[in-house]
Amino acid sequence: MSESSTMAHPWAAGKRVLVTGAAGGMGQAIAHGFAEAGAKVVLADITADAGEATAAEIRRDGGEAVFIRTDVSNGDDVAAAVDAVVSGFGGLDCAVNAAAIESERGPVHECDDADFDRIIAVNLRSIYLSLKYEIRAMLAAGNGGAIVNIASTNSYRPQPNQPAYTASKHGVLGITKATAVDYARLGIRVNAICPGAIDTPMLRAAMARRGGDPAEVANRLSLFGRFGTAAEIAEAALWLCSPGSSNTTGHALAVDGGYLAR
Repeated sequence: MSESSTMAHPWAAGKRVLVTGAAGGMGQAIAHGFAEAGAKVVLADITADAGEATAAEIRRDGGEAVFIRTDVSNGDDVAAAVDAVVSGFGGLDCAVNAAAIESERGPVHECDDADFDRIIAVNLRSIYLSLKYEIRAMLAAGNGGAIVNIASTNSYRPQPNQPAYTASKHGVLGITKATAVDYARLGIRVNAICPGAIDTPMLRAAMARRGGDPAEVANRLSLFGRFGTAAEIAEAALWLCSPGSSNTTGHALAVDGGYLAR
């Protein structure tokens, strides 16, 4: 376990955390970040091999982690993932809902109905289901909690040929704000992160699919001229779950290299 991470986030020691989409990319980095800070983490993802390997890495480094295979678009699976935190660790303090996909190639008149439905299911329905069961667990315990949903800069400024992804990420912001309004007086904070161009396998696959040049993409989508890192998203998630953000709810934090400021 990283001593610097523990010192930077002492509040996280012993917290019970659920991270969806934890087998790779931003979700994986978030799971590692919480574990390194001393939290007990349940990793939920549909990709079992990578999820199990990530949990094993965390345990090898001295952290506490359990993987549960989860189709985040399926209510029974999401309920089981939340129950794994509650039954295994005694409760749920924080959750980061990071599962997402992006597979589009063209504008809306070329959309395949099945692809559209799948993107909405994984990117938006999953947020609804995760919030539903996470909040039920937090309400049952009566200790409040903090939830972070991973949205996107597409929530504000669409990229070309991503109608379903953009729709889903607009929806993530909507349900984040609505849920924040409903549960603030009950001690549950709900916020979102809007990542920009973060160097993940999903971004690399999207660039390859569209024939994008990484240097051009980085310069176009970041004032710094570089891709962000998944670790930077993890730090944002840790802050939004921390006592340092105790007066913050319903907020969308852009971690985007200044892209939205242009």
